[in-house]
Amino acid sequence: QVQLVESGGGLVQPGGSLRLSCAASGFFFSAYDMFWYRQTPGKERELVASTSRLGSNTNYADSVKGRFTMSRDNAKKTVTLEMNSLKPEEPTVYYCKAQRTIENYWGQGTQVTVSS
Repeated sequence: QVQLVESGGGLVQPGGSLRLSCAASGFFFSAYDMFWYRQTPGKERELVASTSRLGSNTNYADSVKGRFTMSRDNAKKTVTLEMNSLKPEEPTVYYCKAQRTIENYWGQGTQVTVSS
């Protein structure tokens, strides 16, 4: 059974930091590119960051460059997203995705609320 389970969300003050994790199971993790997306309810989901199968090529949306860091551990079948300098206006639900060609899997999402 394929699973992607995000964790680490919560409430953080503006300017604060959070570390999200995504644990994978049920598929050959190291064969998949991995992605983090985020979404504000009622709006389109947006790509935050992506990393290649070996983690050698990682890319970020302009809106998070310099603040967010994505990494993966193929041995542990996890990806993480370190988020710094969080802003209240940023989308609140974060999802991880695994993709290989046309095959892709999504997690259920984790909520991030930035508020004082």
